[in-house]
This record gives sequence, structure tokens and C-alpha cells, in this order.
Amino acid sequence: MKKYLFIFLLLLSAGSTFAQADTSIKLLREIPGEYSDFTVDNLGNIFLLDQTNQLKKLSPEGDSIAVYSNATSFGTVYSIDASNPMKVLLYYRDFSTIVVLDRLLNPRNTIDLRKLNIFQAKAICQSYDNAAWVYDEGEAKLKRIGDDGSLIDQTGDLRLQLEEAPSPEWMEDNDRLVYLYDSARGLLVFDYYGTLKSKIAFLGWQDFQVVGKYIIGRKGALLERYQLSSLSLQERSLPA
Repeated sequence: MKKYLFIFLLLLSAGSTFAQADTSIKLLREIPGEYSDFTVDNLGNIFLLDQTNQLKKLSPEGDSIAVYSNATSFGTVYSIDASNPMKVLLYYRDFSTIVVLDRLLNPRNTIDLRKLNIFQAKAICQSYDNAAWVYDEGEAKLKRIGDDGSLIDQTGDLRLQLEEAPSPEWMEDNDRLVYLYDSARGLLVFDYYGTLKSKIAFLGWQDFQVVGKYIIGRKGALLERYQLSSLSLQERSLPA
């Protein structure tokens, strides 16, 4: 069975727009193919990972820009972070390895987390200073890793602030905060020093993303948007 990527335009500028019916969601195009994962950078470029672990970069219009075909060097790609348009992180969880690509998907370097004794890292993301955040589940610490594989900084043991250690499936650095999402425990928001700022019981969310002042996720056929400052949650049904 073919799997398709459907590109929608979602208007989120006003709260009333989000809460309205499906008139604010428009199908722009379909990209046929069999994909295991995809992501989009903040310039609208589309990154597609097919079932052979080949990574393709398309322009917002769907034109091919670059291809990275050596993605099987460390097994299966577990996650893609393209939040920095000039730098793409491929994370291979089975080998605890991060491959850093440039904007044309040329390999820049490889970070072997095992050399830092990090063997249990379920989630990684790009950091504010062009390094990488890694959540070390073995030590329950957020660690900032440089492109050269060095440990730049780390937080204290997060279990001291929580009843149990999180096991995040997704991480993002946005506006001086680090967001960790664990679908079984909810959303945890930390500052750069590892201080817990917020704990929100959003369970079972998928396709998490921080967009400006909003946290957006999908729960089944519902698209939900949460604003930290006002504690307001809005949801709407996605079109069939």
C-alpha cells in the first residue's frame, strides 16, 4: 500500500480561526511515496525519509534539492531534526549516534554518544547555540553536546524534581526553554539550567511542535493547541 504525504495550510493566527470549522485548512498538494518519517524546517523545506532510509530534501514547492543515500550506515534513522535550515541532525538510537548534515545533506560530522557513556538516549534535538541537546535516560540528565562530540554542559539529576524519570519521545529547544514530551507522562518544560518550569498532563499526543507561543499536537483526529502564558487549550477536528 502506498503512503502519501498530504501538505495542508493551517491558519493559526487568531484563536477564533483555530476554533472554527475546516474552512481554514486547505490541501495544497500530495507527495506520493512510501515514507517512514518526514519533517519540515522553518523555511518550508520538506525532508522525507523513505523505507530504505534514504533522506530527500524538497523545496516548499516540491522540487528536489538534495538526497542523502548513506543513511543506513548506523542502522535505522530514529528521528530527524531540521529545525535549523542550515543543519540537519539524524539520530540513530540503536547505535547512540548523531549524524550532522549541512543544508545540502552533505555529512559534516558524526557524534558517537557512547564515547560520553550515553547509551540510553531516546530523544535529541538541536540547541540554541547550534549544538545538540541529548536526554540521557541512564542519568536522567539533559546534556548539551558539541559538534565535536564534547560535553559542553549538563543539568542535575531531573529525578530530584520529578516523581519518576521521564522517557521523552520528542524534544525541542524554543525561546530559552527545552520541551520534553513523554506520551505516558505528559509535557515537561525546563529552562537551560534544568529547572522545571511547567508540567502539563497532555497524554497520547502525536506530531508535537512548538510554534511561537503555542504548543501544537495531534490526538487522534483532533488538532490541539495550547498556550503556556494563558493556560488555554483549543482543539479542532481535522478534515477526513
